[in-house]
Amino acid sequence: MARGSRLARVAALGLLGVLVLSGCDLNNEFWRFGFPEGVTEQSVGVRQLWTGSVIAALIVGFIVWGLIIWSVIFHRKKGDELPRQTAYNLPLEIAYSIFPFLIIAALFFFTVVVQNDVQERSDEPDTTIAVNAFKWNWQFVYPETTGDDGEPVNTVGSTDEIPILVMPVDQDVRFEVASADVIHSFWVPEFLFKLDVIPGNENGRDNVFEVRANQEGAYVGRCAELCGTYHAYMNFEVRVVSGDDYEAYLDAREGGQNTREALESIGQDGEATTTRPFRVGDGYYQQAAN
Repeated sequence: MARGSRLARVAALGLLGVLVLSGCDLNNEFWRFGFPEGVTEQSVGVRQLWTGSVIAALIVGFIVWGLIIWSVIFHRKKGDELPRQTAYNLPLEIAYSIFPFLIIAALFFFTVVVQNDVQERSDEPDTTIAVNAFKWNWQFVYPETTGDDGEPVNTVGSTDEIPILVMPVDQDVRFEVASADVIHSFWVPEFLFKLDVIPGNENGRDNVFEVRANQEGAYVGRCAELCGTYHAYMNFEVRVVSGDDYEAYLDAREGGQNTREALESIGQDGEATTTRPFRVGDGYYQQAAN
């Protein structure tokens, strides 16, 4: 009994240590457990949910591993005499019925809270960008602009160029996504979020989301839904720039410049830096840069 009590105290101290450490900076790379840091305001809650879930899983794991090791060490065979058999243990059965339910309920609660935060939309976003997906390419349309051809400014990939989606930092950007053929999925890993693009639901409630990027930079985007032969090469790039540069970029596009020229006019690379084209036959496909 004394050994069992000591083991219980050690286990309790170990769990307390995990809980105390979990109160440290959750932005630390160690506590992300391999998860990307995220570059949007919405990604903070997602990252913290991931960290909390992993810590909870580790706590449960340590308890299970501890019980297994304790049983192996203290209940190994000591002779030919049959140990005392226990058919029922009502308190224990109640405990291992209630505790899993509480764990599931807690995870469900925090998941719903984060999901609602990620899916929240403002009444009037600062910018709206339409995203059109098709096998196997992307088109990004800026509906509040007018190009020299009288149509909204848009960017679409080609055999030699990755499509680049330009968006402003520190602004609420609404994406209205649509598919021309099959189910695709709009995914930017650093957003810690992806949205399936459902055909026949253009700009519907389920095909709209908003993000607020808080860090400038270039980030690879991918299709995360198996959509056909060249799904793996259906990449794009998100370029997050300052608000002034974003306005200057749109002005340049409205003035007749293409994506490359407009990006270079605001001091950005004219080509994608996170992924590159990959030719297969006559189609347009891409592969991630090494």
